[in-house]
Amino acid sequence: MPPDVSISPSELARRIRKHSVLMTSQANAPHIASSLSVADILAVLYGRILHYDAERPDWPGRDRFILSKGHGCAALYAVLAECRFFPMDWLRTYSQDGGHLAGHATHKCAPGIEVSTGSLGHGLPIGIGMALAAKRDGKSHKVFVVLSDGECDEGSNWEGALFAPHHKLDNLVVVVDYNKIQSLGHVKDVLDLHPFAEKWRAFGWSTRELDGHDLVALEDALSGTPFEQNRPSCIIAHTIKGKGVSFMENNLQYHYTPARGDELSRALAELEAQ
Repeated sequence: MPPDVSISPSELARRIRKHSVLMTSQANAPHIASSLSVADILAVLYGRILHYDAERPDWPGRDRFILSKGHGCAALYAVLAECRFFPMDWLRTYSQDGGHLAGHATHKCAPGIEVSTGSLGHGLPIGIGMALAAKRDGKSHKVFVVLSDGECDEGSNWEGALFAPHHKLDNLVVVVDYNKIQSLGHVKDVLDLHPFAEKWRAFGWSTRELDGHDLVALEDALSGTPFEQNRPSCIIAHTIKGKGVSFMENNLQYHYTPARGDELSRALAELEAQ
């Protein structure tokens, strides 16, 4: 069965952002802007798309989800807590000594996390292995992988991108959080990906582009996968780094810097008003 989440994706996304701002501030931890850009994608996936059972996180029939951009894990922990995989109190321990939740997505620290990620370029190859195993075992679940645009600099992703269509993995869905900023600058300046969607199509993926903050468009695309039989699906989700907090949007500083003091109050006030 699909998830039974009582709140709307828009409210879930707002809560993800608020939790993420608080978590990174309390831990004085980086990557808040990366968590904010992916919040809408996670809200639609966990609120409308993924098949899971929070009380049985290892349920064999579940869809598999991998946040390959594991540095944005504050948002993942937030949505897992909102969906009752673990107590909300755990969020206060994020990236702190002795806490439950590590500073990058870690499968041993919390239920609902399939694999540890954050070493970029690993999530897609692992997801491909899961999808191939499911195909060969005759299983019906899907595998969803969220990549960052910056991590598409990694050659392992493009090896995987060749492999998946060759093996007709139409149970595999990639979403790229294309927020245009990576750790050292704008993507176009560090290593330009343009023309990005055409690259995925050339590798054999059925590919769509959309506004990664348009919840209706996200739900429509994700619920319509596979886009074509015998081909993996790729969604290029155009997003805004730091989305939802005005002074963080499209600002490289907040790849690393959390909101504290007056900035924290301002960020929370903006999110409360949404």
